[in-house]
Amino acid sequence: MEQAYQGVADRRRLRVARALATPMLAMALAVSAGALNARPVVKRAVPVAAAKATGDAGIQIANMDKSAKPGDDFYTYANGAWLKRTEIPADRASVGSFLVAFNTTEAQLNTLITGILASSPAPGSDAQKIRDYYRAYLDTAAIDAKGMAPVQADLARFAAIKTRTDLSRVLGENLRADTDPLNATNYHTENLFGLFITQALKGGEVVPYIMQGGLGMPERDYYLSTDPKMVALQGKYRAYIATILTDAGLAGADAPERAGKIYDLELKIAQAHESREESEDFQHANTLWTRAELAQKAPGIDWDAMLTGAHLNWKGDFAAYHDKAIPKLAALVASEPIDVWKDWLAFHQVSQYASVLPSKLDSDRFAFYSTALSGVAQPRPRDKRAIASVNGALGDAMARLYVEHYFPASSKTRIQGMVANIKAAFATRIQGLDWMAPSTKAEAIKKVQGIIVGIGYPDTWTDYAPLTIVPGEAYANAVAASKFDTAHQLAKLGKPQDRGEWWLTAQTVNALNLPVQNALNFPAAILQKPFFDPAADAAFNYGAVGAVIGHEISHSFDNQGAAFDSTGALRNWWTPEDLKRFEAAGKLLAQEFDAYEPYPGLHVKGELTLSENIADVAGLAASLDAYHASLHGKPAPVIDGMTGDQRFFLAFAQSWAEKYREAAMRQIIATNGHAPGQYRALTVRNLDAWYAAFGVKPGDKLYLPPEKRAKIW
Repeated sequence: MEQAYQGVADRRRLRVARALATPMLAMALAVSAGALNARPVVKRAVPVAAAKATGDAGIQIANMDKSAKPGDDFYTYANGAWLKRTEIPADRASVGSFLVAFNTTEAQLNTLITGILASSPAPGSDAQKIRDYYRAYLDTAAIDAKGMAPVQADLARFAAIKTRTDLSRVLGENLRADTDPLNATNYHTENLFGLFITQALKGGEVVPYIMQGGLGMPERDYYLSTDPKMVALQGKYRAYIATILTDAGLAGADAPERAGKIYDLELKIAQAHESREESEDFQHANTLWTRAELAQKAPGIDWDAMLTGAHLNWKGDFAAYHDKAIPKLAALVASEPIDVWKDWLAFHQVSQYASVLPSKLDSDRFAFYSTALSGVAQPRPRDKRAIASVNGALGDAMARLYVEHYFPASSKTRIQGMVANIKAAFATRIQGLDWMAPSTKAEAIKKVQGIIVGIGYPDTWTDYAPLTIVPGEAYANAVAASKFDTAHQLAKLGKPQDRGEWWLTAQTVNALNLPVQNALNFPAAILQKPFFDPAADAAFNYGAVGAVIGHEISHSFDNQGAAFDSTGALRNWWTPEDLKRFEAAGKLLAQEFDAYEPYPGLHVKGELTLSENIADVAGLAASLDAYHASLHGKPAPVIDGMTGDQRFFLAFAQSWAEKYREAAMRQIIATNGHAPGQYRALTVRNLDAWYAAFGVKPGDKLYLPPEKRAKIW
């Protein structure tokens, strides 16, 4: 989902690439609904309580601009008044519905932590770990007093490197499972390689995925682009490297020269990277290498030393996700000067952990990563950043408390009913396709029936007993949490794929589709206002959270998810004719989004955002069908002068109310597989019912002739 706020800003949890986990974001699964998955296609809607005609429409009428014509500017019609009066907070790159839900959740988490601080938790308990981690992070006076002492052992590891084997071992010691599912399209890690553990794309055993990494800026185009704005950022990044080297005491007068060499190394790393388009095409990444083949196909690095350093004593196959980039990155280990690699390691260690090192370093990082890259004027208050850091380190421990206090069983039950209805609607839509062969339909229906849907929280929680959190040691705690997370992931090797595994914490404001598990995550934090309101009319809930549910279900059938079968294996289950028609519909949708232009010359990338756009169109259509079925043949009530379909579409558009700083908007379009919210709201243009609901006719600016409307699933 675009603009999700998970609160893991200071230590990204290592997770998965876009082909493996598809968040509904910008900006990614308990079998709690397992009984639903075993049923045949449901043709009748499961009863879902709806408000009476005199109930709450759920629509924020005060946010609308009714002077706008829906057929000319539906986004402004739904959100115009909100857009005029809303200012982006100084500590944010954007503001919108997701931030509303995030702020509510953050306040609730603050209440929970306050309670823990006032208690006397037992030693070794999750509460003790939360308390001591939070206090240490919050105590900037103690952090400043320690200076660079906490990181000296790591810096000494780098300084002791003498040979390529030493370098390889240290690169392995730094290897983390740090690909973030909510930002997975970037495949971003500052370590030379990314690591992810899940089932191989061809199905079968759980394997380690090796992915490209090593960049401090968001992706390779930031280094390779000749666009003046990108060139300016390149200069600012060089200056940032030099500043970190100076303020950390890693270099003196030669800091600019050494920073230039680090930047030049990263430029070569960027040149070695596969493009965004290649990364998105996971069909080419269906590559398994044995341990021996790592050395044969990617010479230059001492793979035995690296894997030993990483505690990755795996004798089976490795998934070479970026099989073109990995050999080039390995070659750089052999060809580039060891002293430059040592400086590169030291810089990234300090930069990544700047929030738990002296305040000057924290300010340096903010100035580049928040202000230069995203246009954010001031940092978030330290106590709120502390909550985010606790979430990253002890996410499930916080989640257990969160769902106990803030996620009622009634909400879970109601969402389960909506999920069942939308799955049934999706299956019915598949059955009704006149262009799809019976064999393809059968496989598609089998897949939708088999989706495992996790709602609110997992059935099992992470055991943090092996994680030691020490009072007053902010840096050591952050490093320990990162190592614990990686060890937790490595422990999955050699075990069967857990299709019920959750990849998001319950307090994450987002949702996630997991193609290799054929499973979905709907965390508790997104099952609240402004996406879900138990007191609101069904039209609102189906238009808001129903579209979220439909979106994630539809990811199993987008241009990427449709390549996986019901078991999560990458397999072509399409006839050639069906696949050709499906791709033609996708091309139509890509052209529609290519035309959107937030700033002169800056266009949304229709092909890059196609997966998300397909999921929006198909998910919205399925949710609308489910809403109609929930009425059981009765007419929808008119509330506040709005018909049921009008409320449905307005709820969808209001859920995508967002404002971005220009720098943030440009970064989203350059790096994110999701279109900005203002264009996702216009998904309605592809549904015939929207035209009828608002009287949209030829000549209106948003009108699409029927043959131009993308009909996908």
